[in-house]
Amino acid sequence: MIRMLVATVALILTALPGHAFETRATAAYVIDQTTGTVLLAKNADDPLPPASMSKLMTLYMAFEAVERGKSNGGLDLTEELPVSQHAMSYGGSTMFLDTTDRVKVEDLLRGIIVLSGNDACAVIAEALSPDGTEAGFARLMTRRAQQLGMTNSTFANSNGWPAAGHRMSMRDLGLIAMRLITDYPQYYPLFSQREFLFDGRAPQNKANRNPLLGLGIGADGLKTGHTQEAGYGLVGSAKQGDRRVIFVISGLESAAARAQESEAIVNWAFRQFAQREMGSAGTQIADATVVLGAQKAVGMELAQDLSVLIPVSGGSEINAEVVYTGPLRAPILKGDMIGELVLTRGDLPEVRAPLVASDSVAPGGFFIKLQAAALHLLDRLNAGPEAAS
Repeated sequence: MIRMLVATVALILTALPGHAFETRATAAYVIDQTTGTVLLAKNADDPLPPASMSKLMTLYMAFEAVERGKSNGGLDLTEELPVSQHAMSYGGSTMFLDTTDRVKVEDLLRGIIVLSGNDACAVIAEALSPDGTEAGFARLMTRRAQQLGMTNSTFANSNGWPAAGHRMSMRDLGLIAMRLITDYPQYYPLFSQREFLFDGRAPQNKANRNPLLGLGIGADGLKTGHTQEAGYGLVGSAKQGDRRVIFVISGLESAAARAQESEAIVNWAFRQFAQREMGSAGTQIADATVVLGAQKAVGMELAQDLSVLIPVSGGSEINAEVVYTGPLRAPILKGDMIGELVLTRGDLPEVRAPLVASDSVAPGGFFIKLQAAALHLLDRLNAGPEAAS
């Protein structure tokens, strides 16, 4: 393994390691989605009661079903679904549905997102369940979560109603938030809807509980949660300029504390860190030594555009290092991955960017191979009798 420090000015910046945010939440996860940089992780992988924040998983599966369409076992936005006695029986936050209702899927989705409707979740769940029950849908949720990489999530229902074994980690909640934003941008604007008054019912339950909407800080989603066991939590996201931050907090003692902590996290994430362009795809970073080739070296260039997040204040270096296993052996094709650029930035996670060959290198001719064999034999002889044998 060969490691080379890169002394290029464009790839070494000065910055002060960012100060960790001292959150009051019992568990938290903050990620800069644009660069994939994890800014904060506190008990982020502990499976905890997620309360209504787990409704995001139900929404993701509902969006999948809408995209499949009714003819493929999915849903249609204008389709009207019946309300079962089980769905109607839920308390807490509801759309106040009853068994005489047939409700459009698009209204149910708004009811889940804006009103946090436990009953609306159950209606969707029973429609998509393999056996027609909410429990069957919960088992399907768990399997789908595993497929999406959410390894610390298990579901007992569709809405986060307190139940044994119903658990999600903060990192998993951050992952499903990111998937909702990136996989279904056409539905994401629903998360910033401030009010929804379904059929003129219960005007006292028409407002979105997300405390960040309307504060002018770029917040546009996603879901609050609260039970006695879980405390107050929020899966939130905000976009300022080209950057988007996703955060998850849980275990706050009040709705007011949740609002204050959420706003403080958003302000910290945007003010204390800045995105910097480090190079575009095709930028040559270094040369790698080649043996048995028509040329003795090949350029190493960025495989894709590279931007990183750095703390905003001056202080300590961000270092760049090229790592590859060498010398490389010809033949080499242009575009082959031949190494990595490793960036370290104080307390932030390191960044590893793939480097590819800038040109093809053909195998060398007879004399090049003979020369390489002779040099190899000479090296072994110089190393002593044991190496030569």
